[in-house]
Amino acid sequence: MARTKIIVIEDEPDIQEIITYNLKREGYQVAAVRDGREGLALVRNQAPALVILDLMLPGMDGLSVCQQLRADPLTRDVPIIMVSAKGEESDVVIGLGLGADDYVPKPFSPRELLARVKAVLRRTSAREAPAAERIVIKDLSIDVMRHEVKVAGELLKLTATEFKILHQLASQPGRAFSREQLLNRVLGEGVVVVDRNIDVHIRAVRKKLGQCADMIQTIRGVGYRFLES
Repeated sequence: MARTKIIVIEDEPDIQEIITYNLKREGYQVAAVRDGREGLALVRNQAPALVILDLMLPGMDGLSVCQQLRADPLTRDVPIIMVSAKGEESDVVIGLGLGADDYVPKPFSPRELLARVKAVLRRTSAREAPAAERIVIKDLSIDVMRHEVKVAGELLKLTATEFKILHQLASQPGRAFSREQLLNRVLGEGVVVVDRNIDVHIRAVRKKLGQCADMIQTIRGVGYRFLES
């Protein structure tokens, strides 16, 4: 594996050690710091392939670090995975809204963290590729040009909003989307809609997907993601 550089910003020594050890074991090059400001400076200086960012940090909290990374032209495209403790769901939603790519809740297993890291890096490497005209995942087929969705060859009748939500999720499998993100991407920013309305649309889409309904996964307190495989 190529020596892909990952920066870990985590102030709990035990957790930082676990993350660093497992990333290095997978062949990644890792730099780890415990302070938000120090982490921000390190990302700006080293331009890593990925940042793993804790929300609760000394010096500067994780949300502020995320916001500054996204505001800086030099770092705005660096993918960010947030690490959050239980009870910080509202901060996770804010972080996703600020541009974080995904999150892993504490406590987490090394396997789950590595899966999320690999998924985000895969999506990052594919960002420059042309948008797919057809998405096929197991029995689900989404034809973007025809605006058609089929499950096991059977054509589904989705509304325009339902199609946009399904396409948004399926086009980036594994990525976590907050409700606000989905609303903004489907309806456009500035439209005044209660974010929980997205749950109604998701329920409708799942019902129509039938045997493929479980492909849309609920992230408790945050939003949704689409099954990766």
